[in-house]
Amino acid sequence: MENLISLVNKIQRACTALGDHGESSALPTLWDSLPAIAVVGGQSSGKSSVLESVVGKDFLPRGSGIVTRRPLVLQLHKSDEGSREYAEFLHLPRKRFTDFAAVRKEIQDETDRETGRTKQISSVPIHLSIYSPNVVNLTLIDLPGLTKVAVEGQPDSIVKDIEDMVRSYIEKPNCIILAISPANQDLATSDAIKISREVDPTGDRTIGVLTKIDLMDKGTDAVDILEGRAYRLKFPWIGVVNRSQADINKNVDMIAARRREREYFNSSPEYKHLAHRMGSEHLGKMLSKHLETVIKSKIPGIQSLINKTISELETELTRLGKPVAADAGGKLYSIMEICRSFDQIFKDHLDGVRPGGDKIYNVFDNQLPAALKRLQFDKQLSMENIRKLITEADGYQPHLIAPEQGYRRLIESSLITIRGPAEAAVDAVHSLLKDLIHKSISETLDLKQYPGLRVEVGAAAVDSLERMRDESKRATLQLVDMECSYLTVDFFRKLPQDVDKGGNPTHSIFDRYNDSYLRRIGTTILSYVNMVCATLRHSIPKSIVYCQVREAKRSLLDHFFTELGKMETKRLSSLLNEDPAIMERRSALAKRLELYRSAQAEIDAVAWSK
Repeated sequence: MENLISLVNKIQRACTALGDHGESSALPTLWDSLPAIAVVGGQSSGKSSVLESVVGKDFLPRGSGIVTRRPLVLQLHKSDEGSREYAEFLHLPRKRFTDFAAVRKEIQDETDRETGRTKQISSVPIHLSIYSPNVVNLTLIDLPGLTKVAVEGQPDSIVKDIEDMVRSYIEKPNCIILAISPANQDLATSDAIKISREVDPTGDRTIGVLTKIDLMDKGTDAVDILEGRAYRLKFPWIGVVNRSQADINKNVDMIAARRREREYFNSSPEYKHLAHRMGSEHLGKMLSKHLETVIKSKIPGIQSLINKTISELETELTRLGKPVAADAGGKLYSIMEICRSFDQIFKDHLDGVRPGGDKIYNVFDNQLPAALKRLQFDKQLSMENIRKLITEADGYQPHLIAPEQGYRRLIESSLITIRGPAEAAVDAVHSLLKDLIHKSISETLDLKQYPGLRVEVGAAAVDSLERMRDESKRATLQLVDMECSYLTVDFFRKLPQDVDKGGNPTHSIFDRYNDSYLRRIGTTILSYVNMVCATLRHSIPKSIVYCQVREAKRSLLDHFFTELGKMETKRLSSLLNEDPAIMERRSALAKRLELYRSAQAEIDAVAWSK
């Protein structure tokens, strides 16, 4: 199952490279779901020595006080036997370190680059991978040592800052806590045990490591702790004997140090019976085996998170739209496709697939009839106005049979007022079509991606509507003018003939007709005007639909398409000049999606092979 830990290491490195890790986000991420081992202990508890013993290399900075000032994510990769050992930092890709003294210096330098040459700490982790045939596959996170007081050069908050940083790692349910405690101090005062107990009260995630056993006072031993009587954990305590400062000064290598460690436990009467599960070599193997077991148990949850995240990423990428084509032909094709998408949404609104088209019918069914009813024909057909227009139409010679010119003038003056409602109906439909343009633009996802194209398409569509409105207004008003210019003769022929005209030519021209006769004229004209209104109520909507609605569906962007064909590549590029923030986000999401899909395939393969 070694390949499982290697897979998790690979995914963790990829997550870190993309920023998809829990240190910078409160949201659940793939990084959070992957098990890891956090190394916790007080300052000078022997944490660094334990890590170096597990790795088998001197590579960590040393000194008094706080040395580890940034989290170190250490990934160990077991390579083929006989292969060369080397290390790589995530912040220095493609650079391999074969000199581990240089690794130590780079850790120190990278820490200083983040914190300065002070004793400040930073939560930004350093990521180090070590490849060696002498290590086990393992991921360890070395955290700054817990402290009780701030020293000179450190802020008063350093104690709480370190504790909060450590807690942010070990409180995650997928974190295995490697609690380092020195044997030559009272376990009740152990910083590692104290904070581990707070986040893992049952001890299910905590592995206790006891250091400095060889430095205990004579006559004392750590058997009660190692056998779990002093403080019981789910997993047995492991004792280690690290190199002394004198050994480090003499450059005693790790192979010799491990041999002496084994000899110590095998030869000590107190620990001889525990020797098989003591020492840094056993610690490394046990941690690797335990990490494998934990990873294996977490696979279903990891798969679920990956599948859910892939779905969310795909949805978000779809919302952001496709990236811009590089060549002119591709750009033109992209613009045309986006425009067609917008045009189809606009048509869907008109055809009732999407809401909004019904408002146009409301103009024809309610607004126009109501406006026609509000026309004040009674003002045009008042007794006074009828007498005035008829007598003026007669001129110096009164009519012989019927006042035909007077009829015509009265009818024309009444019908001309219908132009107002007709023009208002054209404008109302134009306004609704503009609203649908704006609505369709907002619903075309690809147009959100390109602000420049969105403005151009909107302007082109509105310009087309303006031209269609002008044509519709001309055609619609012509309908009214037609009714004014030619009267329906049959209407008047069907009227009963007037025997008594009621006039007396001997009287003054201004009182030639009596009220009864004039009233009859007004009634006749009103009937005719109402008949014309009924006709126009149906013909005006037909004209508007033909000139505006139908034409908008048929050729809304035709003029824009013609102009597109004349544009140079630079101009096309400006239309597809995407918001840089969207481009950056799409790129980040695409990389993250690629990571999750790769992780999905590899984890699924491991899960099926179990």
